[in-house]
Amino acid sequence: MLNEALKAKITELLPEASFEEQGQWLQCLVAPKDWLTLAGSLRNLPDLSFDYMFCLTCIDWKTHLSMVYHMTSTQFRHNLVIKVKLDRTSPAVDTVSHIWRTAELHEREVYEMFGVLFNNHPDLRLLILPDGWEGKNPLRKDFEDPINMIRL
Repeated sequence: MLNEALKAKITELLPEASFEEQGQWLQCLVAPKDWLTLAGSLRNLPDLSFDYMFCLTCIDWKTHLSMVYHMTSTQFRHNLVIKVKLDRTSPAVDTVSHIWRTAELHEREVYEMFGVLFNNHPDLRLLILPDGWEGKNPLRKDFEDPINMIRL
């Protein structure tokens, strides 16, 4: 499916969605409240069939956080990038780990590195960092490390 057809289909599913017209892949901006419903449709609708989420990450823009999801359809070979803007003071979004199993570990990493809470996640705990690092979020731009004197 070409980007214009994908854009039309997503607009049909979620009229509030907006799009960025840059890069090779279609980039769709979605509100946190709409993400879970759209994710289920992207995965389960036969003409979309986004069955593989290969990247999930977060970006700290100092004013807000953005969740970024990269997915593809192994059947149709179309790609999509979804961006969800989150409030910096209390970032939260619904988990998609029950839709794409790969999201489970990626969400845990984003939770510990950026402090994003994933509502209804089955096992939201530290993944990489040792005990005692809860809530420190070392990849946020306001993180300060007094031992190594790192300030972003």
